[in-house]
Amino acid sequence: MKAVRLEALGSVVLREADKPDIGPDELLVRVEACGVCGTDRHLFHGEFPCTPPVTPGHEFSGIVEAIGQSVSGFAVGDRVTGDPNIACGRCAHCHAGRVNLCSNLRAIGIHRDGGFAEYLALPQKQAFVLPADLDPMHGAFCEPLGCCLHGVDLAEIRPGSSVVVLGGGVIGLLTVQLARLAGATTIILSTRQASRRALARDFGATVTVDPTAADVIDAIAGPAGLVPGGADVVFECAGVRETVEQSMRLARAGGTVIIVGVTPQGMKAEFEPFDLLFRELKVLGSFLNPYTHRRAAELIASGAIEIDRLISRQVPLEEAAAVIANPPAPGEVKVLVVPGRS
Repeated sequence: MKAVRLEALGSVVLREADKPDIGPDELLVRVEACGVCGTDRHLFHGEFPCTPPVTPGHEFSGIVEAIGQSVSGFAVGDRVTGDPNIACGRCAHCHAGRVNLCSNLRAIGIHRDGGFAEYLALPQKQAFVLPADLDPMHGAFCEPLGCCLHGVDLAEIRPGSSVVVLGGGVIGLLTVQLARLAGATTIILSTRQASRRALARDFGATVTVDPTAADVIDAIAGPAGLVPGGADVVFECAGVRETVEQSMRLARAGGTVIIVGVTPQGMKAEFEPFDLLFRELKVLGSFLNPYTHRRAAELIASGAIEIDRLISRQVPLEEAAAVIANPPAPGEVKVLVVPGRS
């Protein structure tokens, strides 16, 4: 089969590889679509820990082509999505139900071969059946939506809440939709790109802000801002120093900041502990998708989440390496790698 291989930091290439041999509790999945994530670019640049050589790709869906002898509840021909994050089930974090913090966590597409290939081996405990008539491109959004669901769960948004989302990529735009479904009545998205601001408004943002045209802090939380004094909840979804620092200043006293964006490992940001203390801010990291992948799949299958307009383009495996090795094109939200597409 064909597979995109991260052979070393800064080296990603298309190779011929053996089709995976599956174990007794695994499914052989023919990949229909796999999303390119910012984390894949961090892997390429050495900004996120991984174990090359490896086939990246952790946002995938596909068709079951074979099942191991111990597998139950799945059949050849099922359309499935996979939770890439494999917890050990034995460590203290797993026993406490914090599987995303597992001491022995291994992830498909990071520590073992993932979805930028024609086939992958998927443990049955990580697999979820999708409706047979679901657009296969939509199944590739279950993992990023699951991560956003975890952040929204941590935020405890209540009907009538005010929410700020920093970053207009796929995570920010999914978070806007989830905040709307959770009952937030003021949803503000800040991003540089006009096309993404337009999408955010269509998806439920009540107002958008161009950070190149106005001071974000004044425009949103200033005395004459959109939410004077700050918002109930701020989601940092861009993963850059500037927005991480802005997030602390955009929450109201007693408010909540959720860090969802993946920053490069080693990046530093400045904040004032005095400010956090005297405004009693709650600042939480939101890591991965603990127990949210099934909910994400059900939400996508229900049609409650707009997916089609998040797909910027679909590329074959032959173009995947170039997409991973380069920054997103202007206005691009999500690129899907579709094996077999020419």
